Amino acid sequence: MSSGQPSVQLEELRRRAVSRLSSSGSAQDVKAEVLAMASLALAPSEKYRHIAAEAMLRENAAGQSRQQVVECLSRLVKALSILEKYGCNLTSPARPRFWRSVKHNNPVFRATVDAIKGGRGVLYLYGYTNQQFDGLSFPDDVTDPDADKVAAVTLEVMTLRLEVDMLVKASHPHPEFFSDMIPFIVQQEKLVCDAVVIPPELKQEEKSQPPSIPSKPTLPPGPAQSPKPLTSSPPPGECNLCGGTTTLLCPSCGNLPFCDACDDLYHRHPSRAVHKRDRIQKAKQETCSICGVSPVLVQCSICVQRLCLNCDRLFHSHPDRKGHHRTQVNTAAKTSSLPQSQWECGHCTTVNEMRAVLCVTCERPRLATAASSAQEDPLLVPSSPNAEWQCKSCTVLNQGSSVLCEACERPRLATRPPVAPAQSTPRSLTDIAKEWTCQFCTYANPKPSVVCEMCNNPCKDPATVSLPPVLQTQPPTKESPQPAVKPQPLPRVNLELKRQKLMREDGLKLINHIREAEKKGVSPEEVYAALCVCGGSNPCDWLSSELPHLLDEICALAASVFLSGTQQTTEADGGTVEQSAPDSMAEGVKLSRAEAKQAWLAAGGDTEKAVKHLLRDRQAKMRELQSLGFREVSQCEEALRLSGGEVKGALSLMQRPLLEPFHQRIWSEQPEPPVDPHHPDKQRMCRRLLALYNLPSWGRCELALSLLQEPDITYTLEDVVQAVKESHNRDFIRRLLNNECPCCLSIFPCSKMQSLTSCQCSVCHECFSQHFTIAVRDKHIRDMVCPVCAGPDINDPEQLDSYFSILDIQLRDCLEPDVYDLYHKKLTEHTLMKDPKFLWCCHCISGFIYDGNQLKVTCPSCRKSFCAQCKKPWEPQHQDVSCEQFQQWKRENDPEYQRQGLAGYLRDNGITCPHCRFQYALSKGGCMHFSCSQCRYQFCSGCNNPFHKTACKTAQCKLTGLHAHHPRDCLFYLRDWEPARLQELLQRNTVEFNMDPPNGTQTDTCGVMEQKDEGGQQTDSPCGIKTQPGQAGLCEKHYKEYLVSLINAHSLDPAPLYDAQELGVACDRYQVDRQRGENEEDNAYHARLLQKLMEVPLGEKVPRSK
Repeated sequence: MSSGQPSVQLEELRRRAVSRLSSSGSAQDVKAEVLAMASLALAPSEKYRHIAAEAMLRENAAGQSRQQVVECLSRLVKALSILEKYGCNLTSPARPRFWRSVKHNNPVFRATVDAIKGGRGVLYLYGYTNQQFDGLSFPDDVTDPDADKVAAVTLEVMTLRLEVDMLVKASHPHPEFFSDMIPFIVQQEKLVCDAVVIPPELKQEEKSQPPSIPSKPTLPPGPAQSPKPLTSSPPPGECNLCGGTTTLLCPSCGNLPFCDACDDLYHRHPSRAVHKRDRIQKAKQETCSICGVSPVLVQCSICVQRLCLNCDRLFHSHPDRKGHHRTQVNTAAKTSSLPQSQWECGHCTTVNEMRAVLCVTCERPRLATAASSAQEDPLLVPSSPNAEWQCKSCTVLNQGSSVLCEACERPRLATRPPVAPAQSTPRSLTDIAKEWTCQFCTYANPKPSVVCEMCNNPCKDPATVSLPPVLQTQPPTKESPQPAVKPQPLPRVNLELKRQKLMREDGLKLINHIREAEKKGVSPEEVYAALCVCGGSNPCDWLSSELPHLLDEICALAASVFLSGTQQTTEADGGTVEQSAPDSMAEGVKLSRAEAKQAWLAAGGDTEKAVKHLLRDRQAKMRELQSLGFREVSQCEEALRLSGGEVKGALSLMQRPLLEPFHQRIWSEQPEPPVDPHHPDKQRMCRRLLALYNLPSWGRCELALSLLQEPDITYTLEDVVQAVKESHNRDFIRRLLNNECPCCLSIFPCSKMQSLTSCQCSVCHECFSQHFTIAVRDKHIRDMVCPVCAGPDINDPEQLDSYFSILDIQLRDCLEPDVYDLYHKKLTEHTLMKDPKFLWCCHCISGFIYDGNQLKVTCPSCRKSFCAQCKKPWEPQHQDVSCEQFQQWKRENDPEYQRQGLAGYLRDNGITCPHCRFQYALSKGGCMHFSCSQCRYQFCSGCNNPFHKTACKTAQCKLTGLHAHHPRDCLFYLRDWEPARLQELLQRNTVEFNMDPPNGTQTDTCGVMEQKDEGGQQTDSPCGIKTQPGQAGLCEKHYKEYLVSLINAHSLDPAPLYDAQELGVACDRYQVDRQRGENEEDNAYHARLLQKLMEVPLGEKVPRSK
């Protein structure tokens, strides 16, 4: 192959990977391209265009030994993983919230990116070029990062991380390109490759022979071990305590080796119970990715496959794959090099700590595989993404939508940073000699005591203290006799009391945890299981934060165990299986969190037992479903997952589609026959009711049939079923079915009655619709009240708005479309009347909005003009003069106006509605209760105060009927005075008034227009009452109205003419204190009351036009 072909392959892989990464932002999408680029036989200077790979390797691989170089390169791999995460976040379509800046105070950033040389240079290439006091950020003028450039830099970071990781693991296919940059690593790899492979038979012979001391230290050969850092002494092969075969290594104890039995005893001590031990396992030989049986011999860098010889010959015989370049794999030294304290992600190959549940790079679960990553279970997503979460590193509460912590920028699911174990201070032999070690639990007890304080077991040989062999000393030689010392009696310890005390303390702690958990809705079983695994923390907090991840891990472990067992069974049966078989089997295993939780509780918090229990229960449930006739495995698995592991729920889900054809067959062929309550087969009718109307019980069906069989019933089957669903009481059901409409007096069930929200009255649907149809068509909108109680009070503006908004919803379905449109039109006019610029035409009944400032207004409906201020028909004499001047001119110059006399005056000063400002050319007449025909506002025509039908909002008012609070100068009170008394009040205040009629006016009858009730309708007609002499040609009623209008126009107070009785009544009406002083004379008392009464203001709304 020519030297230019790897370069061509590199460009093609780079172009394809950059395109995918810039669009998706997922490292998983370019995993194959990154692996192929890292495997190409090119020098780093040819592979990397953007980042200075050679400089970074030289600067970050400094060390005096291979162990130091490996540690430096491991830090470089972690830092490159974090940099890769930054790049993927920038190219992702859904970028994080705080993508524009990188904080230096982030502990993860300081421990990874800032701990290597060249890390900030990569951030500069990403676009973080703006230096700030607390970190780096994008410039302010940059709105979005350069996706193509960031993707190219990120791709090189991923390739460099993979190459360094392969160098550390001694799996790089071309380590010779790094010989001048990382000499220790490359030399050691050469030593490993030159090692002699010793078969297992020779190893057994070597163990039987005595060990020989080599002249030079060499590495332990063998294909099952990966190259490890050179240390002063090789790992021991015997247990540190018993000398047996080593199975565990404890890093916290100085990498001391233990067997399983000694490890169980030695680490039972409370101070050593938290130690993490690494199990020494034999590496498994890698098998072919297609057949899964034969060992790997060939690796293809184009299709990213590791194949055996036969599969390679068959797979690459295809015409499209004949030109692929394959390299031979050295299987003698190809093993996993990860210690038990680390694990490798199956998606991005990042090496993570054992305590990490999710990968620090791609945040995938620990046991997730690359094949299953594309189809993640949506049920594993947290159920409440908007809930706040607490960072496990800095305990800051963050919003549910944020992925990184706002303070330390650690991922949401990241665990707490590791804390270096405290180094125990060495003790002298004298201090150790004062203690003895328990042979049961290895607890160090003080020497005077003969019973272990931890396990309450006695010391078997109190005279000879059980010490480790390294601490036991030879007995001293006899030099001189020592003086005899009187032995002291040993203190007696009540072992039973001490045991009961410990049991009582443990029980109280457990009870407190259970009580706290009950307040949060956690069961005691969950608390007990959590105490076994939470390590001394609060079990409730552990259950809320860590249990979901543990349940996911149990499901993943169970799925992997099931898959591995299925593969082994398939291989044991013989023959080659297809590549799609494992994927189908993996998709068939669908476990839910509910099942995992039940298994975990049944196992008492033991994860391994929970996995076994979960698999055993799932297999039992599958056998039970299969025994019922459901043979399809995937269908049973899916039904069990949806039902949370419940067999009954799964059975219901799977039976439902089976019964659907039966339902279609029996109900769709012919029309459904009606339910006959008199049918002789009562059980059949009850079954029909259960199937058609979904009644809650068989007894309700029998109750419905018995009600339908009663004589002289007027309700239908649907009415009875609706009533039976609400209650099982026969009397209550009869009351629901027999409701009398107050309008038509017919009997209807409660479901066919309708009521307004403002009252409790109920009418039938037909009466309700007919009442409001007539009210909309023929009446005012304020007449649209309850047909029974006439509620609510329309004069209250607060109730008016809320009432019409709710009424609109009720009328939408019961009115005809044209009637409903008319209702909306009237409601719109009613709303426009509240506008101060709204005017009513005095010639017709139209209203409109007038925005002009001229007095002359033309109606858009009738095209007639009128004055916008006085609402009188427009005349040319009104031009450029005020309304008062125009009225004065008419009184002096208009013959028609002079002929009408005071009747025209009363007409011009007639009634004006205070609510809609509509003017009526009518006198105030006899009844002061006036109802506006435009807005239905009810008010007093003398003082414009509203009339209340019920209790009003006036303070200390106890009246509940129709009433209004009139002031003392209102016509309502002054009309009871004689004309002479009213004339006296005007004469006292020097106000002129007429007594004789004008010349040429009719004096026999009163011609004042007033509103009369004729035949149930309100009509406008002349008064017609005979006039009296000295009353200006008016009847006595209208002459009083004329005199009162003059009193109101000049704001005269009638109180000075009150006698003693009227003064007392007025004081009571307006709540004036009438308490009389001691020995106070009548005149002084009345004068004081009159002064207090006159302090009460006159009516504010009384019309006072002059």
